[in-house]
Amino acid sequence: MQYFLPGLSAFGLTILCLLIALKVFPKLGLVDRPEKYGLKRKAIPYPGGVLLFLIFTALALIFFEPTVKLVGLLLAGGLLVVISFIDDRVELPAWLRLFTQIAVGIILVAVGIGIETITNPFGGHIPLNEIKLSLSFGAMEYTLILFSALFTIAWVVLIVNTMNWLDGIPGLVSGITVLGSLVLFFLSISDLVNQPEIATMAIIVAMMALAFWLFDFFPPKILLGDSGSMFFGLLLAVLAIFSGGKIATTFLILGFAILDALYVIVYRIYNRKAPWKGGEWDKYRKAVHLHHRMLQIGFSERQVLIAIYVLSAIFGIIALFLGTFGKFWAIVVLALASVVLGLILRAKRRK
Repeated sequence: MQYFLPGLSAFGLTILCLLIALKVFPKLGLVDRPEKYGLKRKAIPYPGGVLLFLIFTALALIFFEPTVKLVGLLLAGGLLVVISFIDDRVELPAWLRLFTQIAVGIILVAVGIGIETITNPFGGHIPLNEIKLSLSFGAMEYTLILFSALFTIAWVVLIVNTMNWLDGIPGLVSGITVLGSLVLFFLSISDLVNQPEIATMAIIVAMMALAFWLFDFFPPKILLGDSGSMFFGLLLAVLAIFSGGKIATTFLILGFAILDALYVIVYRIYNRKAPWKGGEWDKYRKAVHLHHRMLQIGFSERQVLIAIYVLSAIFGIIALFLGTFGKFWAIVVLALASVVLGLILRAKRRK
């Protein structure tokens, strides 16, 4: 019952804010540009990510003590949302977006949010805290755990971009965020982890995402925008770190999306294109992302959403009951399944 009030507050407040946004956003000109992507529909209120950040900030200050880590998370989230909101309106350079994501990771590391060890599936742990650098800033001393900092920044950038690139169909990011945060919630309340504060944060994120999903699921009434998809990505990345460094669990939940993101990066590099620049669908008339390829061979948007939801839920639930060794093999199965699915989609598209 201790999680009922935070969850209900997150759900109710998000619903209320979204109902207001549906009336106010169009009057402020905060709508998307469907003509930019060749869509023949009316403009939709956009971006909802700004609301999500404000709601999360309010709930965090109500239900948690204002620790250095929490303040750092809010500062990092605020920076990411502001830059993404501006980018939603005027299209900032890709390098600036990437620099912002790295800066977000640096802020998290600076306030002590990081991964110091990774569990080895074949036994023991892989330490990331062996090399430490002492830094002086006037009278201040700071110890930088080098490999932990680098891994944490890379993890945050990966998950933030994974969720952003996943936002190709309305309802996909919000639905996956619901599944991911619920898995991390149940993991946090288990006897193995037992982290009530992290469980509270996870249920807040889950209920915010669920409320948004009700408005975001096809056909959408409001859109996340880059600010929303990246902010949800940041929250999932940080929850994975807080939950005892459950990187493998989060990887299984977001497995298809992460592998899709890695495939897109390799595809762009192979085609001599910067990994952070998109536009394959418009420029080459060739879908690259998994969800776009499924659409291209005849799946409806609802079918794509349900298929990815089911796959993510299956691997997320499996992650709750497996040890580290089992998760390793589950990730191997996930990778093989992704390759097989990719080959099937490619063959279908050629036909």
